[in-house]
Amino acid sequence: MKMRQMTRDELDRVLGWAADEGWNPGLEDAGPFHATDPAGFFVAEADGQVVAAISVVNHTDAVAFLGLYICHPDHRGRGIGHALWRHALDHAGTRTVGLDGVAAQQANYARSGFARAGCTTRHAGVLPGAFHAGIGPAAARDRPALIALEARATGYEKPRFLGAWLADTSTRKTLVARKDGEIAGLVTVRTCREGVKIGPLVARTEPVAAALIEAAGVLAGEARAMIDVPEGDRWLAAHCAALGLSPVFETARMYKGPAPVGGGVVSAVATLELG
Repeated sequence: MKMRQMTRDELDRVLGWAADEGWNPGLEDAGPFHATDPAGFFVAEADGQVVAAISVVNHTDAVAFLGLYICHPDHRGRGIGHALWRHALDHAGTRTVGLDGVAAQQANYARSGFARAGCTTRHAGVLPGAFHAGIGPAAARDRPALIALEARATGYEKPRFLGAWLADTSTRKTLVARKDGEIAGLVTVRTCREGVKIGPLVARTEPVAAALIEAAGVLAGEARAMIDVPEGDRWLAAHCAALGLSPVFETARMYKGPAPVGGGVVSAVATLELG
């Protein structure tokens, strides 16, 4: 078995595996994922074929995030995935490493030193759509402020990831709410293999969050929308329910090392693969 860094083209293939597993990635996720930390994507080869993958991307000098942990079904049960897991974690060095994993794997992650810090629940359904004054497309000049605002939710900045993620494409759009000349919130809507995902969503107040969700609904149209809500945001979970969205999926947020501390804003996760 050989373990090495993943190429950019291989990342497209791995996201195809993720789609086959029902993870429903965005249509243009590979670009911003890879731009975050090109050295943080790994594959395992067996018999000359890529059979497993994982990412451990370094966001800052203190925080990394693990995702895209997947082994091809034909090669499971041979210890390949776990060997790649250990190999990839070395890339994080002494950083805290976070992950969002299915509840059934929590015990396995705990054996590698990860501790549960909460959960993330996906709410899904068709969003109401409405235009609101003060909400419009994000501009390139907004990105430093948007990155700083998102860091209030997570406890750390993701400049390389969000620098790419917040740049509009044909399938990913970011809206910004402005109030009294200041940025009061943001929301990104991206088209996925099925439906759309909303994230990140960050708002300084609940009314701003509600308005951003309705503005996102205009972009989503009749497509099924998914919002990944952290455990601590009870208002957002209740608001999703009031809009007719249903909880459909849950992951455990776990950290190896001291967990970053964020809060004081309404927020939903950008992507379960990069936090």
